[in-house]
Amino acid sequence: MRATLIYGAGDVRVETVPDPKLSEPTDALLRVVRSCICGSDLWPYGSMPARDRGVRIGHEFLGVVEAVGSDVTTLKPGDLAVAPFVYSDNTCQFCREGLHTSCLHGGNWGAKGVDAGQGEAVRVPQADGTLVKLPHTEDDDLLASFLTLSDVFATGHHAAVKAGVNERTTVTVIGDGAVGLSAVLAAKRLGAERIILMGRHRTRTDLGREFGATDVVAERGDEGIEKVRELTNGEGTHTVLECVGTKPAFEMGVGAVRPGGTVSRVGVPQYAEGPIGPSLFRRNITVTGGVAPARHYIPELLEDVVEGKYQPGKVFDRTIGLEEVPGGYRAMADREALKVLVKP
Repeated sequence: MRATLIYGAGDVRVETVPDPKLSEPTDALLRVVRSCICGSDLWPYGSMPARDRGVRIGHEFLGVVEAVGSDVTTLKPGDLAVAPFVYSDNTCQFCREGLHTSCLHGGNWGAKGVDAGQGEAVRVPQADGTLVKLPHTEDDDLLASFLTLSDVFATGHHAAVKAGVNERTTVTVIGDGAVGLSAVLAAKRLGAERIILMGRHRTRTDLGREFGATDVVAERGDEGIEKVRELTNGEGTHTVLECVGTKPAFEMGVGAVRPGGTVSRVGVPQYAEGPIGPSLFRRNITVTGGVAPARHYIPELLEDVVEGKYQPGKVFDRTIGLEEVPGGYRAMADREALKVLVKP
């Protein structure tokens, strides 16, 4: 089959790899119907040291079950299902607590002999615990929204949940990428009436307004912090959802949050140290966030997507075939595309 491999910074290739096969009784084989390129894929794309052998990449996908192992009971061939961005058994103590990203028997796509999502097919370990069955559809828009459940919409939702967003909280979202826009949608879904989106790309912030942002701040750094405070009577917002992962974004979050507020980080941190000293302590700031347990959130979010209450799939602004994936990476890295959907 054909699949995507990364060899180093700027070097993504689509090559022929061995077809996946069932190896454990808990496995399923999934023919990929939709996958996509994640903003977090751009970090290795921008900085990974060159290597002689490529590694599989991609962690957001959905597809049709082709075969199941003898222990799989919740799925059958022909089912349409979505995979969260990590696999898990859904039964260990951490999964039962809603923390599937710390599953004792889970892991990452593309690691330790496991297939990755940007390809034609995937062997799914722990299939009963990992895959969530979807209603059958051939509607492109609905499939796109289903795909966001694997990561980006669930991650935006995680940011809002960890921050405690509700109808009584004001919200600042930092970042107008797909996760940031998903966080706007998630905050609106949880009842927030004041949502300030910090972003400077007009087409993206326009979508942010459609998703529920009430204000847009294009300024960055101290100027951006001051603008947020101007909009909030000098106080800042109750919550900040930091959806970028850089130190300047975190610093803006700390500056934009009000005393007693919460900064929730879901952008993968690209820094080892940050402003966590006396300023946060004196202002009673809570810093939270982390890797989103998408499997925990999918059933809840799926219901609203199926009913048409939310259309998170609008974050996809370009659709390509599998062989065009290298160009899709370039388009996202060059900010020519917000989020690229792959249709094998």
